[in-house]
Amino acid sequence: MGGQPLTLVQYLSSGHFFEATFENWESEFLQMALFVTLTMFLYQKGSSESKNPEKKEEEVDREPDRRRKDVPWPVTKGGWALSIYKHSLCYALFLLFLLSFGLHWYGSLNDYNQEQLLKGLPTESAMGYLSNSKFWFESFENWQSEFLSVVSLAVLSVYLWEKGSPQSKPVDAPHYQTGE
Repeated sequence: MGGQPLTLVQYLSSGHFFEATFENWESEFLQMALFVTLTMFLYQKGSSESKNPEKKEEEVDREPDRRRKDVPWPVTKGGWALSIYKHSLCYALFLLFLLSFGLHWYGSLNDYNQEQLLKGLPTESAMGYLSNSKFWFESFENWQSEFLSVVSLAVLSVYLWEKGSPQSKPVDAPHYQTGE
């Protein structure tokens, strides 16, 4: 049994395209969401990616001034709108991760079931596919590479410099000095 070649338009709506695209996006959004979230709480002395562990509070930690004229509307409104707005970057990145995870799941399931049909084997339900090792291999394979890149940047930025990069300390800064 075999399948027919797909046109470009058919491929762009295929399970394989959705699986490959959103598997990658999923790991990117998870990486960035965790990076933004963890840098609020964790410190690494000497890393340009960290807040200064010796300062109690930095400019990014201060409460917004609702009296200013040029503030975004959630700051002016206050209450629940401000509570959400204060962490809107993390919320947006985690939401994009969940959306990408769902689309990866959808695409991977469709691709898997298409392969099963071509082999004359039974297909998998959406819920049943959540326990399929193929699906989790695809996710974890990408997640581990994203975490490796973030950890590498955080650790290497303690000992290595890149003149002109905001991810680096000034070239003459000592190893123990946190980037500012």
